[in-house]
Amino acid sequence: MKTLALVILAILFSINSQAQNKNVKSEVKTTVTTVKDSDGEKKTIKTQEVQEVQNIEFKDTNTNLLNKETKETPVEVIKTTKITENGITKVIDVDRSAYYNLNGVKYQVAADKTGYTVFFPKGTKAAVLRKTSNNNYIYRTKNNTSYGYFDTNGNLILETYDDKTDKVTYTKYNLIQK
Repeated sequence: MKTLALVILAILFSINSQAQNKNVKSEVKTTVTTVKDSDGEKKTIKTQEVQEVQNIEFKDTNTNLLNKETKETPVEVIKTTKITENGITKVIDVDRSAYYNLNGVKYQVAADKTGYTVFFPKGTKAAVLRKTSNNNYIYRTKNNTSYGYFDTNGNLILETYDDKTDKVTYTKYNLIQK
């Protein structure tokens, strides 16, 4: 019994003495927007958190020097956006609200309560984007439903199945860089 207690005590002390092996930098930006109209006052709170995580690694791990030099390692950036509107909080991993170009026409994608809304250039609603469980989107217009996702460059890619030709067509909305 004494041996078991000593082993558990040794494990607890060894876990506590672990050194930190990451540099973490976190920045939070909160924007509060208040809109007054005939229905009253609506408040929207948008919180953006950017966290930069960098592993700490030594240049020469086999030397007996007390003060060792660290080497540059890649920085992983994690962005999280939370939007609170009418008491409902929605978490967006990456906010895809932006302007997109398709065949010379500029479309706006804006976040809403359940996903995104796509607007024509004159501000009328063109479609909705709803997130699925596998991090993709359902793109729904009045008479069409497509499967959508964002590529590594932030462009919106839609895949639409055509019953008549039994083929899948690809449509690419190019992200307009600011």
